[in-house]
Amino acid sequence: MTKFSVLTPVYNPSAQVLREMIASITAQEFTDWELILVNDGSVAEIAAICDQAAQQDPRVRVLHRGECGGIVAASNDALGLATGEFCALVDHDDLLEPDALAQVNAAAQKFPEMDYCYSDEDLWSPDGRSYQPFTKPAWSPERLRAQNYCSHLSVMRRALMLAVGGFRSEYEGSQDHDLILRVTEQARQVVHIPEVLYHWRVGAQSVAAGQADAKQYAFEAGRAAVADHCARLGWEATVEVTPDPGVYRIRRVVPDVMTSIIIPTRGSSSVVWGVERVHLIDAIASVVAHTSRRIEFVIVADEATHPAVLAAAQRAAGPHRFHIVEFEGPFNFSAKVNLGALYASGELLLLLNDDVEVITEEFLDPMIPYALDPDVGAVGAKLLFADGRLQHGGQVYNHNPRHAYWGWPGDTEGLGMMLRVPRECGGVTAACLLTRAEVFAEVGGFCTDLPSNFNDVDFNLKLAAAGYRRIWTPHSELYHFESVSRVLAEVDKATTEDDAFIRRRWGQRLATDPYYHPHLAPDRDDWVLADWVTGR
Repeated sequence: MTKFSVLTPVYNPSAQVLREMIASITAQEFTDWELILVNDGSVAEIAAICDQAAQQDPRVRVLHRGECGGIVAASNDALGLATGEFCALVDHDDLLEPDALAQVNAAAQKFPEMDYCYSDEDLWSPDGRSYQPFTKPAWSPERLRAQNYCSHLSVMRRALMLAVGGFRSEYEGSQDHDLILRVTEQARQVVHIPEVLYHWRVGAQSVAAGQADAKQYAFEAGRAAVADHCARLGWEATVEVTPDPGVYRIRRVVPDVMTSIIIPTRGSSSVVWGVERVHLIDAIASVVAHTSRRIEFVIVADEATHPAVLAAAQRAAGPHRFHIVEFEGPFNFSAKVNLGALYASGELLLLLNDDVEVITEEFLDPMIPYALDPDVGAVGAKLLFADGRLQHGGQVYNHNPRHAYWGWPGDTEGLGMMLRVPRECGGVTAACLLTRAEVFAEVGGFCTDLPSNFNDVDFNLKLAAAGYRRIWTPHSELYHFESVSRVLAEVDKATTEDDAFIRRRWGQRLATDPYYHPHLAPDRDDWVLADWVTGR
């Protein structure tokens, strides 16, 4: 059994809301808890409600501060009084589900090294309606750097909270984000409970309401907290507040490394935006125009590739090193990629389809630092169809491999702004995939038994099995002129063997993507709850 200390600073909520919050704690199915209410200079009515709660239940403890010191001071007072093994952070106007602490206790028993736990949450309207459930991914440290997606319910081991220094006044307004960053830097294990255990009330001044002006200072405090986190990690970086509330952008200094760009091709062309496009030539020209980094091109060309196309492609590459590797035999995308890797000299390998056009200036800059992180295996970019719709927002392995929000408008935010932030995902497409050459070799490159489809899915799952993260970033954008009518999960007769092979090899992993969610509708890519689809 685990004892929980619920830490709740109190400053002038409505009387009814405070009573309901307290009632949601005293109604907990799990009974070994204490509720520490720190009255931070509230009016007499609120102070009296706190005292009445303590009189009615000895597990409720109250501290009255002489004057309002702010949420950090009150939170540290609550932490100082806590005696539980774990502390749960609950705001004075929010609600817990009756089984919230029971579920966290079950997680603590199952995972003895759990130092931090977070659950799903939803919003609670002023008229008492629950809406907008936030079905969160498994532990995603990259996403936490860009936004406090963990938020509520957050439960931390008290000893670790004290060891990292508790709440810090210089981050008032984003003190929870700052603390979660510091705790998870040292946590032995982080656990996600995929259930809505916390109801976040939306009020006139609530950040949950999406009113950025209401707590703009909080976003600046969050930016500073993320910058401090980057410094602790040893990153040379700047952090910016973005137009999206509570979302930050980290710009890391890009080391000087060689990137080998491997492009399989047969020199094909098609009409794009009303103009005949020789894909290889135009793709290389767009890469050269959108990066100043050290690069080389490794072109793996089918026998059918016309020499004039290769000559024009070399001219488009300008001063950059340019290798032509001839590929013989029947089509096998995996074999072509592997062959290109053998001729590459760069520390990094960028696998790139020839039917792309780069949009972002210095498009490699957001990707390279991730690819060089020791625990990252692959980095992918945001890809758009020619008509501006989203083609790739990261791969989703949800019974069938899919692209997140495939075919949605290109500016779609995604659930919880997931398409606005770099984040861990099941995998990234080989149409634009950056990896370290040593990692590519370690996992055996691409599987040549998958000549047409799912070879990048297999590669990503091999990375996952080896313990490497896969990162998707929205800060590098390209057009991908793939046929809009083709969905990743569609398998025609010619690729039935590929489908059978990937399912034999990976089985359950294709149905249990940790960055999707068990309560979302199966075989979809748009984060829709199963209950909404079935009408329950």
